[in-house]
Amino acid sequence: MGESHPIATGDEIPEPRRLRQLRRLVTALTATLILGVITIVALLVIRLAPLARAPDLPEAIRLPPGESARAVTLGSDWIAVVTVDGEGRERIRLLDRTTGADRASLLIDN
Repeated sequence: MGESHPIATGDEIPEPRRLRQLRRLVTALTATLILGVITIVALLVIRLAPLARAPDLPEAIRLPPGESARAVTLGSDWIAVVTVDGEGRERIRLLDRTTGADRASLLIDN
């Protein structure tokens, strides 16, 4: 058979130059990836934070008796509420955004 070779430890074999460059490149790319992910998460938090604020609404919106809300749309200083009454007629009611007072009403023809 052949000669037995002792198992070499890391101190006995010098690290090849290309392997050292590859190790440094992988370390640099890993650090770049981590910094990039942190930057993207920080930008998302900064950009989306103002969207989490709830709009200013009146304490309560009073609809006429017998009407129920189907849809609500918010404008700059108004709220549009689509309502339906007991007979199935639909209306769009424009309300003041701060007070909830009725501004206008429009009957929707079926």
